[in-house]
Amino acid sequence: MGRRQRLISKSILRAIFSPKKAYGTDERPSLLARILAFFAIFNLSLARYRASLFRKLRNEIWGIEEEEYKESFRSPSHNKRTNLVAVGDLGYSGSTFFTTPNSKFLLKSLPRHFEQSFFRDRLLGPYVEHMEVNPGSLLVRITDLLYSPAPTIGAALGTAPGHHIVMENILYGKSDCAKDDQERWETYDLKPNDYFYPERDVAGGRLAPESVKERLIDEFPDNIRLTIDEKEDLVAQITKDTKILQENNAVDYSLFVVRYPASLSSVDDGDVPFPPGKASPWRKGLVSRDGKWVYRAVLLDFFWAKDALQAKAMTGLINTFNFVKWGKDHGPMSITTSSDEYRTRFLRMVDDMIEVPDSSGQPAGELRRLPASTGDLIGDV
Repeated sequence: MGRRQRLISKSILRAIFSPKKAYGTDERPSLLARILAFFAIFNLSLARYRASLFRKLRNEIWGIEEEEYKESFRSPSHNKRTNLVAVGDLGYSGSTFFTTPNSKFLLKSLPRHFEQSFFRDRLLGPYVEHMEVNPGSLLVRITDLLYSPAPTIGAALGTAPGHHIVMENILYGKSDCAKDDQERWETYDLKPNDYFYPERDVAGGRLAPESVKERLIDEFPDNIRLTIDEKEDLVAQITKDTKILQENNAVDYSLFVVRYPASLSSVDDGDVPFPPGKASPWRKGLVSRDGKWVYRAVLLDFFWAKDALQAKAMTGLINTFNFVKWGKDHGPMSITTSSDEYRTRFLRMVDDMIEVPDSSGQPAGELRRLPASTGDLIGDV
């Protein structure tokens, strides 16, 4: 881990373990504290945003025991300095990623202001209300929001993130498997792939290197094989979850799918452990109908608001691009479409990737087609 990552890790851990910052109210820092904080480059002074609210989510809604949660941020060896574990590039947004030392929780920075403000000021309330009613929701469980309560040079220059979210890690258990078995775990960050992606679709993709295009969008190379009841339950839950995203004008979210061979077990010949908290089938792991795979899934990256300034600017740019028609009208990007249209395509993607048996017991790719109008979506309430 480099110096920058160590300092970011240190600032995160200081916020987690500071009693005042962990459980107090979101008090405004003193003038002296704000002056000192302003000159921080990497080691920012962070605090826990609405700490009592997130603690309620952890303890009462998701059943995550508080001491277990706090211990997740400590090194398993008392003789070793506690550091978060830096994770390689997991996405296309420029975020930094860490896991806790025991890999139960994943930390992601939110470097863009519109992402921070959208989740903090607009989506957080509906998110909490939705989780209270639907504790088994597939929206990823966000267990903490860390932020810089005072302006800093580091955040302004982008040398260190001013906001981080802590969330469940549905890859938890991978490190408990034998090293060769860990390589058999597969991850897919899935979005509708029929949107316009300039890096892929302009000039036949010749304007962007393969390393960039590979990170744009994943494709699931198989079908998820479920029973009819399992598919109905999954579609119904995702329909509920995406409804609050649609109502708050969110787009560009993804379905993060993990699968590993059902034959795997932990190094202690036990079941592969799953993320802490109240279990749900898609967190604990759902065995495929043919018994070959175990699936896990959550909804991620619901921080892009269609009516944010950046989204409006991109919408104007893409509309101009399509008006000029360099070859053809490509249509909208996933970040410039409407929230209801994105939800329709997203649910159709989920529907299309699941294989269930037909009435004769033979595999069938689709149980039924989702309607074109989101007003008629199954389970829409």
